[in-house]
Amino acid sequence: MAVVSKNHPVPDMVQVRRALLSVSDKSGLVEFARGLSELGVELVSTGGTRAALEAAGLKVQDVSDLTGFPEIMDGRVKTLHPGVHGGLLSIRADEEHVAAMKEHSIAGIDLAVVNLYPFEETVAVGADAATIVENIDIGGPAMIRASAKNHAYVTAITDPEDYDRVLEALRSHGGAVPLGLRRELAALAFARTAAYDAAVSGWFARELSLEAPRHRAFGGQLLDVMRYGENPHQAAAFYSTGEKRPGVATATLLQGKQLSYNNINDTDAAFELVSEFDRDRAACAIIKHANPCGVAVSDSLTAAYRRALECDQTSAFGGIIAFNRTLDAETATEIVKLFTEVIVAPDASDEARAILAAKKNLRLMVTGGLADPSQPGLTVKTVAGGLLVQGRDNGIVLPEDFKVVTKRAPDARELADLGFAFRVAKHVKSNAIVYAKNGATVGIGAGQMSRVDSARIAARKAIDAAEALGLDAPLTRGSVVASDAFFPFADGLLSAIEAGATAVVQPGGSMRDQDVIDAADEAGVAMVFTGMRHFRH
Repeated sequence: MAVVSKNHPVPDMVQVRRALLSVSDKSGLVEFARGLSELGVELVSTGGTRAALEAAGLKVQDVSDLTGFPEIMDGRVKTLHPGVHGGLLSIRADEEHVAAMKEHSIAGIDLAVVNLYPFEETVAVGADAATIVENIDIGGPAMIRASAKNHAYVTAITDPEDYDRVLEALRSHGGAVPLGLRRELAALAFARTAAYDAAVSGWFARELSLEAPRHRAFGGQLLDVMRYGENPHQAAAFYSTGEKRPGVATATLLQGKQLSYNNINDTDAAFELVSEFDRDRAACAIIKHANPCGVAVSDSLTAAYRRALECDQTSAFGGIIAFNRTLDAETATEIVKLFTEVIVAPDASDEARAILAAKKNLRLMVTGGLADPSQPGLTVKTVAGGLLVQGRDNGIVLPEDFKVVTKRAPDARELADLGFAFRVAKHVKSNAIVYAKNGATVGIGAGQMSRVDSARIAARKAIDAAEALGLDAPLTRGSVVASDAFFPFADGLLSAIEAGATAVVQPGGSMRDQDVIDAADEAGVAMVFTGMRHFRH
């Protein structure tokens, strides 16, 4: 049953006389509390927070003085008491509330400084389940929600980033906080508890292997406000989910201007692709509009970069370049010859950083490691009125898992290239066709409505690349070809054979698989099935 509002007028300014401080993150705490004390604000605190303030020489009242009850059960129960929540939730203009406060000796709390047990961080470091559960905060969210609900009279602070502006407001308004700031901080407070609860429920879902829980919550912390989204008329922002996966959200920007929405999307695509390849061979991926325009592996980063660039030099202009090893000076010298938006790698040598520093608008990001392509996770897409949630495509098929379905089996060189091409195809928008030769892509067709069109476009790009390189024939001659899904008809396969492919990897599973196999046998082409599809919409 809904509670009917008594519709009391909300004051514009609220004088802060008493503040409750109970924080896990103590950064900036002493300085903020000292500022409050200098303004004549009475400080009330709990456990470790009180100890930190007293050690700094500040006068602090223990919360047990408000509750008349000691902390019990290892601190699990300390603030869940009318002495605290009555002080946070009381409507100061309501005569009945004021009378209840007087009758039960409840002191009003005008400012609540609360941040939560480090649940997300505890999960991220791989703690055991008991430790993780112990880091689920109960009293903290209750106090945050109470003070935020009653923002008409209480200022709720959940982030040390807001300490300075609250102090500035108090000093500018004679020890009072204006309504606009109280409302803004209340909104931040509810968002924080929502994100916290999302992290907790998400952890339980993973622990219990709940693929489709009845309610699904997502939360994030703001990393950056974009100038705009995909287009200038779209607002955009970038949030962290707290997942400690090496990549664009956890990377360090060493140089260059702010990344745009499209930069972030493309950089993520580039780094996820290049992370498919272990560091035993150097790998380079060049991305444009979330699709690879060139990928290669080699014995050195420089060689991998050059071979990836050869696939489509035209599309590579203004692209994103990702590496799976520490960027070196030789490779950096090559990169600066071409206009590039972003470079992302696990690290970069001092010499490479110095070379790239001359290109002030070039962004250089280091991630500290590679993403694990087999790691589970979630991807989320919005639709009108809903969310589509699925597991990350962490499927990996190794060459030894391939099923040969043609009369001729691929030779050792073809088999290695088939494995390489299928890994790349996983990161190409469907319908995806990837030609590869000697550990490098030589033609990529992406995002077409017809698979045969993707095969033809990839072959056409190979012809253009050959002309740019001054070659007598496109590199698709003698290549292998990968398809992210089955060939529904033989026409797509025949287009690939016409382009010069000698071996094919595809998932299989079409009603017309035998027709496709027969066409491959007739052309003397080897074909393997993976049994795993990699649609990427």
